[in-house]
Amino acid sequence: MKLSIQKTILPFLLIGAAWIVLACSKTNSNHNQMASQPIDTTTNTRDTTTKTYLALGDSYTIGQSVPLSENYPNQTISLLNNKGYSFSSPQIIATSGWTTVNLLGALAAKKNLLPSYNIVTLLIGVNNQYQGGSQSDYKTDFTTLLQQSIAYAGNNPSHVIVISIPDYSGTPFGNGRNNRATISSEIDSFNAINKEISTDYKVNYINVTDESRKAFTDNSLLASDGLHYSEKEYAIWAGLLAAQIEKILQ
Repeated sequence: MKLSIQKTILPFLLIGAAWIVLACSKTNSNHNQMASQPIDTTTNTRDTTTKTYLALGDSYTIGQSVPLSENYPNQTISLLNNKGYSFSSPQIIATSGWTTVNLLGALAAKKNLLPSYNIVTLLIGVNNQYQGGSQSDYKTDFTTLLQQSIAYAGNNPSHVIVISIPDYSGTPFGNGRNNRATISSEIDSFNAINKEISTDYKVNYINVTDESRKAFTDNSLLASDGLHYSEKEYAIWAGLLAAQIEKILQ
């Protein structure tokens, strides 16, 4: 009797065992297939909302003697937008010949400024040096301008970028003044002031002075007026600025 029962249930036991083996094999296969596929742990955190940029300065900021689209603020925005950001056209408050006093006056008179900007840059001081302004006055004015720049950036110092004063001493215009060494030394002194203040206020700082001196031996970096810079030089500044802005926004 027992033998008969064993013979009866044996086929069912074998079938059940086969199903178990097949199920385990399928589970292991699925597991191995999932394990072979890399897990993407990265997420796209880039903010694509429209951002704003306020550029404060003088002739270097407006890009004297080059098309408007080729100055460094506009080239910077083009670089960033090509990388997937969404910046509106930069608002530029700058005019050739402006000193810190002129820029302060212009900001006081402006009525169309936004309450705040995502990025604010400040490049000012070459005309203070050129016009024989005192470094003491420059320090006072620059401090005020930087405080205002931080306010325009929503009181966020990390969204403000100070750009150093370029050195024009070795340009055709500078060579014609016969005091190249003095000009270069004074520009270094003015830059030491704006860098110290930038450090105190914990804003970002980009040195374009060393880069600007390459124009002494490379005319392609100069505009046709022999004083200001070409779109090629501004493209270099824009690259430095865009990289810094990307770090800020990440």
